[in-house]
Amino acid sequence: MSGFLGYLRPDGQVGIRNHVLVLPTVSCANGTVNMIRESLKNITAIFHCHGCGRAGKDFEIHMRTLVNIGKNPNVFAVCVIGLGCEVIKADWIASGISESGKPVKALEIQRNGGSRNTAKKAISICKEFLELAKKENRVPAKFADITLGLECGGSDGFSGITANPAVGVVSDWLISKGGTLILTESTEMIGTAHILSRRAVNAAVACRVENVIVEAEERAKNILGPMASMVIAPGNMDGGMTTIQEKSLGCITKAGSAPVEDVVDYGMHPSKKGLIIMDGPGYDTESMAGLAAAGAQVIIFTTGRGTPAGFPCVPVIKIVSNSRTFGEMEGDFDVNAGTLLEGETLEDVSKRIKGKLISVLNGEKTRAEQNSQEGVICLYTGLPSF
Repeated sequence: MSGFLGYLRPDGQVGIRNHVLVLPTVSCANGTVNMIRESLKNITAIFHCHGCGRAGKDFEIHMRTLVNIGKNPNVFAVCVIGLGCEVIKADWIASGISESGKPVKALEIQRNGGSRNTAKKAISICKEFLELAKKENRVPAKFADITLGLECGGSDGFSGITANPAVGVVSDWLISKGGTLILTESTEMIGTAHILSRRAVNAAVACRVENVIVEAEERAKNILGPMASMVIAPGNMDGGMTTIQEKSLGCITKAGSAPVEDVVDYGMHPSKKGLIIMDGPGYDTESMAGLAAAGAQVIIFTTGRGTPAGFPCVPVIKIVSNSRTFGEMEGDFDVNAGTLLEGETLEDVSKRIKGKLISVLNGEKTRAEQNSQEGVICLYTGLPSF
């Protein structure tokens, strides 16, 4: 198969979903967004707990993240809902999203008669967007059009020898087709700077790789003290892990063996193809928001302990590292890589993951989508997060 069927956007990007997105600028607008969702089941709603009391770098991160989530190629149109007195204004977000050429409207609750009246106006807007979205048809696209986000959470002692290496094979395949990978979670790269910097395409990128990882390690030490290298999540420990470096060595295998082409800030869209490192937190829900903002149409998420979380406008493919967890939570996972411990080859496991990825690109729903695991998204605040 040379490609997939996707939705061509005005800016030339290709989506694998066709969402009409309702996006609040501030947590105070979540109630209105919920009213819209209750009335229109076909829209995709995002909820978050931020949007006000922001300044400096934090303001820049939030603006970029919200605008770029709206620009994600899986989104057909956006209705932005603001309160009116918050720091991050609805009109600013809508203006940024409009640069992609997609339909976008902004409403503020304080200027449109309150929550219910604003919801009614937004419902009318969204109905028009939904009718337009129905006219969109999937068209042939190339794997080179895909940006794949890589994520892991609830890792265990098997993650680095089953799920992550199998994903790494798929990552190398996508790179060979001209696609883009985004590896993130800087705290989960601690101890691997010497490995990833050697894979950089030039000295400038190598320096940036080292700086990102060293800064993550310094933050960990400042917060967690001299035992920082030993401090990992309780679930990681229960799953057989001992140190952050052990976790990191498993984490980076998701990215295969391709050269590191560039390093970008959280939520920033890469300007290059190939393997990209995004400086971002290790907290899964913040990390996935950054991947969505960076333009990932799909995320592959490996787990050992079992993490069901998805993301509202980006399908999340869940790969579990062991058959025990798969048996206990089978309905939450798309692929069981634990069979690698039971005689299946790495090649065969990676083929199953690749097959699932291609099916999802063509519209098959992931377990997280089927189970409505979108949840409330978390936006990175620029403060230390592990």
